Amino acid sequence: MPIQSRYLFFASMDVAAEHEALFNEVYDTEHVPFLLKVPGVHAVTRCKGEPFQMTLGGQTKAMPAPTPVYTAIYEIDGPEVISSPAWIAALEAGRWPGEVRPHTKNRSHGMFRVL
Repeated sequence: MPIQSRYLFFASMDVAAEHEALFNEVYDTEHVPFLLKVPGVHAVTRCKGEPFQMTLGGQTKAMPAPTPVYTAIYEIDGPEVISSPAWIAALEAGRWPGEVRPHTKNRSHGMFRVL
């Protein structure tokens, strides 16, 4: 389905291997549902990077999995959504802040306007 929102917010991170199962469980069952309740958030897609091969200019090259390896793509109305009180409250809800966030690293964020 085509992107319907005007903006995409990307949150990427790595997680310690011993906490990966908890990371995925909490992200899917708590973190995403809390953020989907925030006004201006329309959809969330989670991705995990994988190694791949690509051919460019006649040469095939093996590419490693990207880092950070996990990315969540949030379809939102605009940049103001991620500084709203509702977004800030959702980030601090559930087990994410105390049980998961401390085990994440290499965090990266990006805001993109859909053209």
